[in-house]
Amino acid sequence: MAGPGFRSQSVSRRTFLRGALGTAAGISLAGGLSGCGTAVGAGLFGSELSPGTVTFWNLFGGGDGARLQTMLQTYADQHGGPDSLQAATFTWGNPYYTKVTLATIGGAPPDVAVSHLTREKNLARAGLLTEITDDMLALVGLKPSDFNAKAWENQKVDGKSFAIPLDTHPFVLYYNTDVCEKAGLLNSDGSLKEIKGTQGWEDALKAGKEVTGAYGASVATVSELATPWRWFQTLYSQRDGNTPWLGDGGQKLTYNKELTLDTMHWMQKLTTSGLMPTTTDYAGSQTLMFTGQSAFYLQGEWEITTAQSIKGLNFGIVPVPTFYDTQAEQADSHTFVLPRMDRTDDQVLRAMTFIKSMLDQSMTWAQGGHIPGYLPTLNSAEYKALRPQSNYARAADTVVYDAEAWYSGSGSTFENTVGAQLGLVLQGLTSPEDGLATARQLLTTYTNTPSPLT
Repeated sequence: MAGPGFRSQSVSRRTFLRGALGTAAGISLAGGLSGCGTAVGAGLFGSELSPGTVTFWNLFGGGDGARLQTMLQTYADQHGGPDSLQAATFTWGNPYYTKVTLATIGGAPPDVAVSHLTREKNLARAGLLTEITDDMLALVGLKPSDFNAKAWENQKVDGKSFAIPLDTHPFVLYYNTDVCEKAGLLNSDGSLKEIKGTQGWEDALKAGKEVTGAYGASVATVSELATPWRWFQTLYSQRDGNTPWLGDGGQKLTYNKELTLDTMHWMQKLTTSGLMPTTTDYAGSQTLMFTGQSAFYLQGEWEITTAQSIKGLNFGIVPVPTFYDTQAEQADSHTFVLPRMDRTDDQVLRAMTFIKSMLDQSMTWAQGGHIPGYLPTLNSAEYKALRPQSNYARAADTVVYDAEAWYSGSGSTFENTVGAQLGLVLQGLTSPEDGLATARQLLTTYTNTPSPLT
């Protein structure tokens, strides 16, 4: 829970709409506002904002949300107490981005907001973000070279910067060290032996299955749309000759059909052969590894908090092995953005000071699994000593972000549409050919629809 230094609240749809409707009608729900206060912000919390208050919106729950509260409290303690910060947490995914969009269009956005890198570009192209210049970075002692190069370059839109990366969060490989040791998959120092190539992976799964009596590895296949996509995109991105699924800003489907189908067939082979389960949900897939029924588990690194909470579980995490031609893994990054508004110099400085405070606390954030985007933290001795987090940090340099489109990105229509068909393939309920054909048919609706962002 938040301490006394700032106001932080999870916001319901009804509460948000009440504030938004008040703004749209030109009515302040809390009286006149001053400084960087907003009508939506005051409507949400029922009080007038202090001129020096920073308003901040995010979508973090669970372990991420708890760590964020600690970071926000630190900022509040250092910058004026209860009136220095007002933070609101909204529902993850499309609902959150809809709220940010509506608030900005309505002239009442927060000073700072969180955005996935793959969704930030859409906000920027829609004219909803303020460009972040080198001069603005310099106000708080930052420069572009302070950030992971891949994340920094990928956040740009038409050569301009609109986001400051907090982290990179890739798809990774968890392993149960007790099971892997019995299976002969560990080195003498307890680290995981290198797994290379599709045959190397199958051999490792067979060795793990002999120990568990159940499965070699697990990945979510049912009641889950994002994970099948992340698994596929990781494999597909490792293949020479692949092309992004989307081209021309999402107006075309440009994937390599031959490699796509071949990848899907191998994914299905792993489940229908019994090396990986055909039917397991998000929680079930991790429980299999946590309880020793699977040697490996594939998911984002953010589940490190869950793994650490399991009493008696000994585990490690490494980048997903190179199964094909080159190292790659699907990923996204959390970034800070400045929703479009007319800011005074003082407001710009306050917003940048808040972001710098969050970056300075990247070690707290890294404990939850995310790879720091801020290089002073990533390269620090403290982070390098953090295990198992630093064991997969190199993945930040080989990640692949989803292709840009007005309907793509984390939690998007694209991810859900393709992920649903991949889930059916993994379950053995449809063939790769039929799954791909259905995905293509469904996506055609969006490729043929002009972008509402321009």
